[in-house]
Amino acid sequence: MKERDAAPKTTALKERALTAAGEWLLGLPERDRDIFLVRLSRYWRDLVEGLRPPYGGREDFEAFVIGLVESLTESYVARPEDLKKLDLRRMLEPGWFQDERTVGYVLYTDLFSGDLKSLPERLPYLRELGVTYLHLMPLLATRKGENDGGYAVSDYRKVEPRLGTLDDLREVCRSLREAGISLCLDLVLNHTAREHEWAAKARAGEQEYQEMYLTFPDRKLPDAYEATLPEVFPETSPGSFTYDAEMGRWVWTTFESYQWDLDWSNPKVFCEMAGVLLYLANTGVEVFRLDAVAFLWKRLGTDCQNQPEAHDLLQALRACSRIVCPAVVHKAEAIVSPDDLVHYLGTGERHGRESDLAYHNSLMVHYWSSLASRDVRLASRALARFPEKPSGTAWATYLRGHDDIGWAITDEDAAAVGLSGFAHRAFLSDYYSGSFPGSHARGAVYQENPLTGDRRISGTLASLAGVEAALEANDERLLDLAVGRILLGYALMFGYGGVPLMYMGDEISLTNDRSYLKDPRKARDNRWMHRPPMDWKKAGRRSDPRGVEGRVFRGVVELVAARKRTPHLNAAAPTHVLETGHPHVLTYIRSHPLGTLVGLHNFTEDTQYMNAGLLRHQGMEEFYDRISASPLRPDWKDDLVLSPYGSLWVTAPPKPDPHIH
Repeated sequence: MKERDAAPKTTALKERALTAAGEWLLGLPERDRDIFLVRLSRYWRDLVEGLRPPYGGREDFEAFVIGLVESLTESYVARPEDLKKLDLRRMLEPGWFQDERTVGYVLYTDLFSGDLKSLPERLPYLRELGVTYLHLMPLLATRKGENDGGYAVSDYRKVEPRLGTLDDLREVCRSLREAGISLCLDLVLNHTAREHEWAAKARAGEQEYQEMYLTFPDRKLPDAYEATLPEVFPETSPGSFTYDAEMGRWVWTTFESYQWDLDWSNPKVFCEMAGVLLYLANTGVEVFRLDAVAFLWKRLGTDCQNQPEAHDLLQALRACSRIVCPAVVHKAEAIVSPDDLVHYLGTGERHGRESDLAYHNSLMVHYWSSLASRDVRLASRALARFPEKPSGTAWATYLRGHDDIGWAITDEDAAAVGLSGFAHRAFLSDYYSGSFPGSHARGAVYQENPLTGDRRISGTLASLAGVEAALEANDERLLDLAVGRILLGYALMFGYGGVPLMYMGDEISLTNDRSYLKDPRKARDNRWMHRPPMDWKKAGRRSDPRGVEGRVFRGVVELVAARKRTPHLNAAAPTHVLETGHPHVLTYIRSHPLGTLVGLHNFTEDTQYMNAGLLRHQGMEEFYDRISASPLRPDWKDDLVLSPYGSLWVTAPPKPDPHIH
């Protein structure tokens, strides 16, 4: 009976919302009014079904929804005309980000170009790399002093002054758009800095703003929550609550003590953050990396991650974007188990209604695990059982990011291939910190937890892959192997499926930067060792094939070109990892209307052989390598030969284009 009663109410609420929106749209051309109202009607269900579970029990629910719709309409009215045209183009090509020509690059603005105004001067370099997607690491205004690398935001509507202004950001977005590059920006959803205006008003005793955060008068509830909460930063910020003497209350601080968790059960928080997202979208941001989304909803007796309401909220936020600015894509930053992760892309009833992108943390972890062990059986087991993503979404693939590397390897997967999960994770930490005998890596342990034995790792791609050790030893053979490991990683990342993300400086093999120890704001956080400033002097040597910079850069550019001429790598084509039993060659297939692509990656410093029957089983009689753009040798009819750290993307030979003479 309740469901029957709800339907008329929902219909009436929708009519009220459309009427309210129509009044806001009166000054616009009829075409623009119709477009907005059609989109509001189309995504109404996504919006309301996302909002109802967290807020539907409130007496002011309907007023809240009407107010939100008015806010969405206001954002649409303010949207610049060139971005409205982009919206229309993207609606005709909703899978634009899945294209095999999409290649991402991640950078810190200050470390790459100094500031936003200077960034367009570096566009030729990005075009040379084939970049079409640029993630600018946190650049919104942040607190002074320690700020978790920019993730302690003090004002969402201002750029960090040393980097520039919002007008500079608009100009960067315009320049990138003209160059065919989409800009990605971080939006921190879980928390603000203690210095944010909302938190300042909360500290001053304003109840309205105290209710935007999770605060408590004593330790009773914090202690009850702590019983089931894991620690994120056990070394630098143990526990999940901080006492604020100015306010006289305990504050939920999942991460650092100066990062106050927002209370998303308060609809005002949703309205404010939706408004921020749309405001930044109207500056020209095309992709939002939604930070720490797994932590949005708290529930006593749980680890307060991956709660159903977090998915409700993300669905509602996605609906807001689709109504106002459908050119925008949402990327969920959820570093959680595979079974939990896939839900952030929208599964079941949420299929196609939540996020468009999510980080494939497991692929990154198993790349490093297989390099250390020279054995891919654990990776094959784990990745073969990875949940399949919804067809209209994509993984963001990467070899490392701005953060540390945590060994997300389950005991179950390890046991299935005869390993102890605990021992293997310990081995990887020893190996990549350089303490394991014979290790090629030069990393450092980050955030050791003595209670669990958990040890994460910091280090650049080049240093973890062996470049730093090879240069120290002045050993050309070791350097050849290190370059091979790096290019193996890029071939895996570009071929596996999704949006590949290169981290600034990795393409010229920058090694660890230990100058962070001289900066008191950074000295206790060794993640800064793998965030070196871009070395433009080394980048200037990228055309020299004799140096490590040129060898890596040329190899990366060739792989980018190979990716862009291989339609099988469109993210809409599913990826299936095969458990072939070969201990050293990771194998997957990509199913595409043009035929199957088989990816093969040798994780050892020795030549490996793979039975060619694997390819014939996929319907191939002749074999063509998309990386080298050449047929495989005729004498490889029985066995495929993979050079040390070599990769192949094998398809049937491409058919000649009848239009080319």
